[in-house]
Amino acid sequence: MNSIHLICLGVQDLTVSRQFFQALGFQAPNLENAETIVFFNNTGTKLELFPYTALLADIGLSADNHPFPRTFNGVTHAFNTHSQAEVDATFKTALANGATLIKAPEWGEWGGYSGYFSDPDGYYWEVAYSKDWQFDQDGMVVIE
Repeated sequence: MNSIHLICLGVQDLTVSRQFFQALGFQAPNLENAETIVFFNNTGTKLELFPYTALLADIGLSADNHPFPRTFNGVTHAFNTHSQAEVDATFKTALANGATLIKAPEWGEWGGYSGYFSDPDGYYWEVAYSKDWQFDQDGMVVIE
């Protein structure tokens, strides 16, 4: 097993989350079932949005024992850009559409420019740029 086909985010309001990710440029192949589940096409994987309570039911967990997480859970998602300006533009769009600023973009000791925001459901996203990064033909950052 050496691939991830879907990353599913359990969300509180599917419409709000769908609109947020669409504002960031995510594209759904169709919105036929957009009131119950949403899939966004990405390079190499899909981002799935699914109501949190429905996700619990699918897994077989109870909402009483597993309330919606309200704190950082040790997982981040990342979007790597081709420029500092793209980091800034992504932050501007995210914040204008309901994201919460966690850490403003800045140049880090690792030589890159990055920051963090949380989406409307509190999931953490890093947006980062490094002049040293290369991208493959599919737009994926090359990590060697």
